[in-house]
Amino acid sequence: MKAYLFLAVAIASELFGTSMLKASAGFTKLYPSIATVAGFGIAFYCLSQALQQIPLGVAYAIWSGVGTAVTAIIGIIVWKETASIATVAGIALIITGVVILNLKGAAHG
Repeated sequence: MKAYLFLAVAIASELFGTSMLKASAGFTKLYPSIATVAGFGIAFYCLSQALQQIPLGVAYAIWSGVGTAVTAIIGIIVWKETASIATVAGIALIITGVVILNLKGAAHG
């Protein structure tokens, strides 16, 4: 269970780092640039800790899948990026894939 807490922190940190990457304007703004590096540093550390108990394929699928889906949602809500039917369908497919990976029991193997 502790491994999934590390994975959740890795996801949250990656989301923060990605949002700060957008705010850094190509690393031209100091504080968002520092926040980007910190966010990704924490994300990779926590992902490495989660990988001690969660299989690589499952952990990475969850980390990248949830990260991709939520980042797209953040882009739409915070950064006012446009959404389309394809965007919504893509997010739904990512979430479905993560759920299927976990339902098949690989997360507990």
